Amino acid sequence: MGRRTFLPLLLALLTPGAAIPVPPAVRALNNLHLSTSSTSHPAIVMEYSIHYIQQKVDHFGFNTDKTFNQRYLIADKHWKKDGGSILFYTGNEGDIIWFCNNTGFMWDVAEELKAMLVFAEHRYYGKSLPFGSSSFKDSRHLNFLTSEQALADFAELITHLRKTIPGAKNQPVIALGGSYGGMLAAWFRMKFPHMVAGALAASAPIWQFDNIVPCGVFMEIVTTDYRKSGPNCSECIRRSWDAINRIAENGTGLPWLSETLHLCTPLKHTQDIQNLKDWISETWINLAVVDYPYESNFLQPLPAWPVKVVCQYLKDPSVSDPQLLQNIFQALNIYYNYTGQARCLNMSETSTSSLGSLGWSYQACTEMVMPFCTNGIDDMFEPHSWDLEEFSDYCFRQWGVRPRPSWITTLYGGKNISSHTNIIFSNGDLDPWSGGGVTKDITDTLVAITIPEGAHHLDLRANNAFDPTTVVLARSMEVRYMKQWIKDFYANLRKKH
Repeated sequence: MGRRTFLPLLLALLTPGAAIPVPPAVRALNNLHLSTSSTSHPAIVMEYSIHYIQQKVDHFGFNTDKTFNQRYLIADKHWKKDGGSILFYTGNEGDIIWFCNNTGFMWDVAEELKAMLVFAEHRYYGKSLPFGSSSFKDSRHLNFLTSEQALADFAELITHLRKTIPGAKNQPVIALGGSYGGMLAAWFRMKFPHMVAGALAASAPIWQFDNIVPCGVFMEIVTTDYRKSGPNCSECIRRSWDAINRIAENGTGLPWLSETLHLCTPLKHTQDIQNLKDWISETWINLAVVDYPYESNFLQPLPAWPVKVVCQYLKDPSVSDPQLLQNIFQALNIYYNYTGQARCLNMSETSTSSLGSLGWSYQACTEMVMPFCTNGIDDMFEPHSWDLEEFSDYCFRQWGVRPRPSWITTLYGGKNISSHTNIIFSNGDLDPWSGGGVTKDITDTLVAITIPEGAHHLDLRANNAFDPTTVVLARSMEVRYMKQWIKDFYANLRKKH
């Protein structure tokens, strides 16, 4: 596989421990994993109970009775049986307790909406493993890891809750989720409109498929973040790739780079250089995605507005190659060593272990096929094309499957979704994933909320004193829509009775 096309083929994957060795390029766009809050709201104690429901492994076939236990969490401190609501978190690719502890918005609005909070774990993640410890050992076991099966799990769970919890039967359910979870929230409302009164789909790139949007839009937004955060910042990064190449060609280049960048594992071979550049690229992407207005402790402990802090070290693209790379190290050090406790920079550790990287790798190789590319002109990265054939070959070697790049649009409609109702699509303009999101109203009830100065689903994070007024306003609009959905639900209920 050619190195010039390798990066975009694997951008959306993260596959540590998989059968085929995969370089750090596979981690580069794994940001769909991002949670909704790095710290809990200081005034809120997140108390919840843990439950399990027996789900069918296959909701759509009839020749197997195999079941598994799906985990879900309930917090009902503020729930009212009279006139209350149920906020249902459509769990995405990770441990549900992690998402529960990191979705402060739901906890902040629970009392106002008299809401029971339900957090449903996505099959094949966390404790919800259909084949237990063998779930990822045989690719045939993964045949049931699809968004459709996950949505069916959610529908069965809501049915179960309405049957077993006194007072829940005739209450409106609102789906909420961020990133892949945001896609699931929107798709849940589309496919099961009788189950949920509406959905808040935060940072949900439902159009990042099947060439609906240009494959380069994601990296262009990343670049815009850096260009706006400091003069010449993006240009310094663009120039650094050739500087790395030139230094690496020198006989002492690899040890010099290893020492200058304080790498835990020294570079030994020329092929390590591409891995190095992929790792650095991933770091710039992660910083853009979590460019929050206050200190956070998410993927890594970070300062407020971390991209601006990084750009303080990247002001002059005309310096010598060695000086530019020393500046690049200072910038990387903000992401990997903000606390000052790291002895070296580890190219293999960039995100939390609470995310199900193997499961997402399989999903990206089947349904969740998102084309990414760079041209080095409209973005600050080296040029890389998108090659579906090479991506398909990789997936076949890895999992024994071939991707279906058009299936998501066939299943959920692509841009043809105007027949649906009651979905809020929220996107921050700093968030690279907004390029594949819905950023303009489609109808009066399919509405877009854009959050200037907002990174990846900032609105789903807990209230913070340093929140920009834009996200405060966005949250108030979201609550207003949800209150209207609840009001309409009860009005319709009264008509039926």
